[in-house]
Amino acid sequence: MKTPFVTKEKVQEIMKAYPTPFHIYDEKGIRENARNLNKAFSWNKGFKEYFAVKATPNPYILKILKEEGCGVDCSSLTELMMSECCGFKGDEIMFSSNVTPEEDYLKARELGAYINLDDFTHIEYLDKLCGIPETICCRYNPGGKFSIATKIMDNPGDAKYGFTHEQIIEGFKILKAKGAKYFGLHAFLASNTVTNEYYPKLARILFELAVEIKEKTGVEFKFINLSGGVGIAYEPDKAQNDIFAIGEGVHKAFDEILVPAGMGDVAIFTELGRYMLAPYGHLITEVKHFKHTYKEYAGVDACACNLMRPAMYGAYHHITVLGKEDKPCDHKYDVTGGLCENNDKFAIDRMLPELEIGDILCIHDTGAHGFSMGYNYNGKLRSAELLLKEDGDVQLIRRAETPADYFATFDFTGIMDKYLNK
Repeated sequence: MKTPFVTKEKVQEIMKAYPTPFHIYDEKGIRENARNLNKAFSWNKGFKEYFAVKATPNPYILKILKEEGCGVDCSSLTELMMSECCGFKGDEIMFSSNVTPEEDYLKARELGAYINLDDFTHIEYLDKLCGIPETICCRYNPGGKFSIATKIMDNPGDAKYGFTHEQIIEGFKILKAKGAKYFGLHAFLASNTVTNEYYPKLARILFELAVEIKEKTGVEFKFINLSGGVGIAYEPDKAQNDIFAIGEGVHKAFDEILVPAGMGDVAIFTELGRYMLAPYGHLITEVKHFKHTYKEYAGVDACACNLMRPAMYGAYHHITVLGKEDKPCDHKYDVTGGLCENNDKFAIDRMLPELEIGDILCIHDTGAHGFSMGYNYNGKLRSAELLLKEDGDVQLIRRAETPADYFATFDFTGIMDKYLNK
């Protein structure tokens, strides 16, 4: 079973200052997880985790991860700006984007970030814009389907990302001719895998490709970035990934492929988001209404604007009714928000303890791609983000939106002055 990192009593105390819904993150869990990842890859002297900012774009979270030795993976101008304000610079930043605007590349160059090119045509684009940096990385897409044993994990051939095999070899030749001295290789072949075999298999693909590229182009690789894709088990009865087994699997591939090729000094990078943060975030929401029609509906004060994954993907998120953890789950509910969309449901036909108005629900594993995917449909306002600190105190790390925030982009019209804070 999944156990919340907050109790009903703690949440009730928090609600006196911060009404539901809100996202809350567990500092202790985040730090322990980052330390375990670093231990699992400590065999590689250049290892570095570049946290995927898109997963949880909050400066307080980024600063915690910076203290644990992590860098950041950015995909946009605003993510670069946030990272800069948190003290990240130079090789602490990996910039991986696609369909990239000029201003994004210019900011990445200004900060001295590692730039990861997504497409062959971006070589010339970047060169004309601001020149090819001394260190450059390219993203690889092998095409086809990616499988482990007989199970298809994902379909890279349908993905919009990356160079083909032919393009990436030619691309490194061109980059070398344009003056690049140090090189990186990157690929992302499957999302949210819950298997210890994903990273080791991806590593073998990239390591073998790196050896081939070196032989055909003469480039020397500084790092190989395994990107993200290591996920979590959202269902309570599924086994979680073992990061130490994953690290050893990559180590074995490294020793078997790169070391004999004279590439034993290549650094290994990761770009994890979901694995780093998802289990250490909860969405806390309160039961407000019941509807008894063809089904039993429990309406809560959160909605898909606070957590899009169930509505968008049909994704499972476990729900704990705080204070009723020991009660039998003998009542079936659809747990819904208040959007004018029928997919605004956190759970469908979910067996839970009998619910009452005022019950507090803890929706698990929202620490990544939870708040960050929020939106304002129906004029709904995004919630606060809170941090449960290691000493038990709770810190506001993003205030809840107000109607004035929603109307702020009309500030030039005068139409909404009644509701704007002026």
